[in-house]
Amino acid sequence: MTATALFTDGLFLQHDPGPGHPESRARLRALMDDFVAHPVLGVDSRSPRPATDDEILAVHDVGYLGALRATAGRTVRLDADTVASPASFEAARLAAGATVGAVEAVWRGEATNAFVAARPPGHHAEQAQAMGFCLLNNVAIAAEAARRLGAERVMILDWDVHHGNGTQHLFEERRDVLFLSSHQYPFYPGTGAPEEIGRGEGAGFTVNCALPAGQDDGDYGAVFHDLFLPVGQAFAPDLVIVSAGFDAHAADPLAEMRATERGFASMASAVRQLAESCCQGRLVLVLEGGYDLGALAGSVRACLEVLTGARDDFPRGGDRARTAIAATRAALARHWPTLHA
Repeated sequence: MTATALFTDGLFLQHDPGPGHPESRARLRALMDDFVAHPVLGVDSRSPRPATDDEILAVHDVGYLGALRATAGRTVRLDADTVASPASFEAARLAAGATVGAVEAVWRGEATNAFVAARPPGHHAEQAQAMGFCLLNNVAIAAEAARRLGAERVMILDWDVHHGNGTQHLFEERRDVLFLSSHQYPFYPGTGAPEEIGRGEGAGFTVNCALPAGQDDGDYGAVFHDLFLPVGQAFAPDLVIVSAGFDAHAADPLAEMRATERGFASMASAVRQLAESCCQGRLVLVLEGGYDLGALAGSVRACLEVLTGARDDFPRGGDRARTAIAATRAALARHWPTLHA
């Protein structure tokens, strides 16, 4: 069995939001070039297939899917910073299908874990709205696919520097999908306060750590050790999916965090350890943001090294995140006894 499956495709390069747009095809080219220059032993590249309409409609409205399909062959501005180019709809279908395929591979034992290097990204996409460079919510579509495969509990962890509003809203009334997010706050898109803990039956199953600017690797380590790992262990997922954005890197032009390649490797190590303890290592990382090309390529490579077992970087605690962690723990304490410790 291959340890790590890498899902990517040249079609993702054809999604083109336009000159000067941060979510450019150069992002994926940088990753592809780095894969060639610095191959990671144990990574097996696989070609994805497009998501079916039924898979997409488990998350998105039929009218929205039709509107996206109608952009094929055209350039259409969907919101202030989200553009569909002539090939974008097919690229988005393939990105969603790649994420579903990664889940299928780890669920069926065809790979221990997987990384999806696809674009356009997805975690801002709402049920009926494109947003924040995102057309289809790839991780949400994959989580629903995992539930159909038989996963009773799916954990989605989002370490992108921007809050995954779309993913949260799609699952915030449910108990079978746990959503955890660390993000710069206040910041785009304006959601993700610690008091946002889910609604109705889903109360307690949304975990938002709203971090001030300037957090470094140690601060993210504290978030994982003091918040994400205890809740994740208590939830005991059957599968873990990560919205892996790399825009919290110190070099990234769109945010104000100070994480490094080692910090992302530490986060990947922590979540891999959780998956190994709870669900036989079933773990899928899915590319979201990250706009400095060198930082993006180096950080993805570091995570691939973790996934294959070639690297372990365990996160250590820092002090700047303590107030944010305490606010989240206070909001969730009645739902998770482990947070009383």
